[in-house]
Amino acid sequence: MFIGRYYHRLETKGRLSLPKEFRSRESSWILTRGLEGSLFLLPPSEFEQQLKLIAARNLTKKTQREFVRLLTNDALAVTTDKLGRIQLPDYLIELAGLQKQVVITGSYRYIEIWDQAKYHHHLDKMKDQAELLAEKIEEDKHE
Repeated sequence: MFIGRYYHRLETKGRLSLPKEFRSRESSWILTRGLEGSLFLLPPSEFEQQLKLIAARNLTKKTQREFVRLLTNDALAVTTDKLGRIQLPDYLIELAGLQKQVVITGSYRYIEIWDQAKYHHHLDKMKDQAELLAEKIEEDKHE
Protein backbone atom coordinates (compact mmCIF):
# COMPACT_ATOMS: atom_id res chain seq x y z
CA MET A 1 0.00 0.00 0.00
CA PHE A 2 1.34 3.40 -0.98
CA ILE A 3 0.26 6.36 1.14
CA GLY A 4 1.55 9.82 1.97
CA ARG A 5 2.77 12.98 0.26
CA TYR A 6 6.44 13.73 -0.34
CA TYR A 7 8.13 16.79 -1.80
CA HIS A 8 11.16 16.23 -4.00
CA ARG A 9 13.21 17.96 -6.70
CA LEU A 10 13.47 16.80 -10.26
CA GLU A 11 17.16 16.64 -11.12
CA THR A 12 18.42 18.35 -14.27
CA LYS A 13 18.96 15.04 -16.08
CA GLY A 14 15.38 13.93 -15.40
CA ARG A 15 16.18 11.74 -12.41
CA LEU A 16 13.78 11.65 -9.50
CA SER A 17 14.51 10.21 -6.08
CA LEU A 18 11.64 8.13 -4.72
CA PRO A 19 10.72 8.36 -1.04
CA LYS A 20 12.35 5.65 1.08
CA GLU A 21 8.91 4.33 2.01
CA PHE A 22 8.23 3.52 -1.64
CA ARG A 23 11.60 2.40 -2.95
CA SER A 24 12.17 -0.16 -0.21
CA ARG A 25 9.28 -2.23 -1.61
CA GLU A 26 9.96 -2.22 -5.34
CA SER A 27 12.89 -1.76 -7.70
CA SER A 28 11.04 -2.30 -10.99
CA TRP A 29 8.21 0.00 -12.03
CA ILE A 30 6.00 0.98 -14.92
CA LEU A 31 5.90 4.74 -15.47
CA THR A 32 3.10 6.12 -17.62
CA ARG A 33 0.75 8.99 -18.28
CA GLY A 34 -1.56 9.61 -15.34
CA LEU A 35 -4.79 11.52 -15.02
CA GLU A 36 -5.48 15.15 -14.12
CA GLY A 37 -1.97 16.04 -15.32
CA SER A 38 0.04 13.59 -13.23
CA LEU A 39 2.20 10.57 -14.00
CA PHE A 40 1.44 7.10 -12.65
CA LEU A 41 4.16 4.86 -11.26
CA LEU A 42 3.03 1.29 -10.68
CA PRO A 43 4.58 -2.04 -9.78
CA PRO A 44 4.51 -4.12 -12.99
CA SER A 45 2.01 -6.59 -11.49
CA GLU A 46 -0.41 -3.76 -10.63
CA PHE A 47 -0.05 -2.21 -14.10
CA GLU A 48 -0.88 -5.56 -15.69
CA GLN A 49 -3.83 -6.11 -13.35
CA GLN A 50 -5.29 -2.69 -14.19
CA LEU A 51 -4.87 -3.32 -17.90
CA LYS A 52 -6.62 -6.68 -17.56
CA LEU A 53 -9.57 -4.98 -15.84
CA ILE A 54 -9.82 -2.40 -18.61
CA ALA A 55 -9.30 -4.96 -21.38
CA ALA A 56 -12.04 -7.19 -19.92
CA ARG A 57 -14.53 -4.58 -21.07
CA ASN A 58 -15.91 -4.60 -24.58
CA LEU A 59 -13.07 -4.13 -27.09
CA THR A 60 -15.51 -2.63 -29.56
CA LYS A 61 -15.92 0.46 -27.36
CA LYS A 62 -13.74 3.26 -28.68
CA THR A 63 -13.26 4.86 -25.23
CA GLN A 64 -11.89 1.60 -23.87
CA ARG A 65 -9.43 1.23 -26.74
CA GLU A 66 -8.32 4.85 -26.47
CA PHE A 67 -7.72 4.60 -22.73
CA VAL A 68 -5.63 1.43 -23.14
CA ARG A 69 -3.62 3.25 -25.81
CA LEU A 70 -3.03 6.23 -23.55
CA LEU A 71 -1.78 4.02 -20.73
CA THR A 72 0.33 1.64 -22.77
CA ASN A 73 1.71 3.82 -25.57
CA ASP A 74 3.31 6.23 -23.10
CA ALA A 75 4.38 3.49 -20.65
CA LEU A 76 8.01 2.77 -19.86
CA ALA A 77 9.62 0.16 -17.62
CA VAL A 78 12.00 1.85 -15.15
CA THR A 79 14.16 0.60 -12.31
CA THR A 80 15.58 2.41 -9.33
CA ASP A 81 19.32 2.96 -9.17
CA LYS A 82 21.44 2.46 -6.03
CA LEU A 83 20.24 5.81 -4.68
CA GLY A 84 16.55 5.03 -5.21
CA ARG A 85 16.17 7.26 -8.25
CA ILE A 86 14.26 6.63 -11.44
CA GLN A 87 14.90 8.22 -14.81
CA LEU A 88 11.96 10.14 -16.24
CA PRO A 89 11.98 10.48 -20.03
CA ASP A 90 11.63 13.96 -21.51
CA TYR A 91 8.31 13.15 -23.17
CA LEU A 92 6.67 12.25 -19.82
CA ILE A 93 8.24 15.25 -18.06
CA GLU A 94 6.74 17.48 -20.75
CA LEU A 95 3.41 15.65 -20.76
CA ALA A 96 2.97 16.19 -17.00
CA GLY A 97 4.44 19.70 -17.09
CA LEU A 98 6.96 18.80 -14.40
CA GLN A 99 9.18 21.63 -13.24
CA LYS A 100 11.88 21.51 -10.56
CA GLN A 101 9.56 21.01 -7.56
CA VAL A 102 7.47 17.83 -7.64
CA VAL A 103 5.12 16.01 -5.30
CA ILE A 104 5.14 12.23 -5.07
CA THR A 105 1.95 10.83 -3.59
CA GLY A 106 0.90 7.38 -2.54
CA SER A 107 -2.50 6.52 -3.98
CA TYR A 108 -3.07 3.10 -2.44
CA ARG A 109 -1.98 0.69 -5.21
CA TYR A 110 0.07 3.14 -7.24
CA ILE A 111 2.10 6.32 -6.97
CA GLU A 112 1.38 9.67 -8.60
CA ILE A 113 4.04 12.18 -9.63
CA TRP A 114 2.88 15.78 -9.95
CA ASP A 115 4.35 19.17 -10.63
CA GLN A 116 4.05 20.84 -7.21
CA ALA A 117 2.11 23.91 -8.39
CA LYS A 118 -0.27 21.78 -10.48
CA TYR A 119 -0.82 19.39 -7.55
CA HIS A 120 -1.74 22.16 -5.13
CA HIS A 121 -3.99 23.79 -7.71
CA HIS A 122 -5.80 20.46 -8.12
CA LEU A 123 -6.13 20.05 -4.35
CA ASP A 124 -7.54 23.56 -4.02
CA LYS A 125 -10.22 22.70 -6.57
CA MET A 126 -11.09 19.46 -4.76
CA LYS A 127 -10.86 20.53 -1.11
CA ASP A 128 -14.56 21.27 -0.68
CA GLN A 129 -15.77 18.22 -2.60
CA ALA A 130 -14.90 15.33 -0.26
CA GLU A 131 -18.50 14.71 0.79
CA LEU A 132 -19.79 14.91 -2.80
CA LEU A 133 -17.15 12.46 -3.98
CA ALA A 134 -17.94 10.03 -1.16
CA GLU A 135 -21.64 10.17 -1.99
CA LYS A 136 -20.95 9.67 -5.70
CA ILE A 137 -18.86 6.57 -4.97
CA GLU A 138 -21.70 5.15 -2.89
CA GLU A 139 -24.20 5.88 -5.69
CA ASP A 140 -21.94 4.26 -8.31
CA LYS A 141 -21.60 1.18 -6.13
CA HIS A 142 -25.35 0.56 -6.31
CA GLU A 143 -25.67 0.96 -10.09
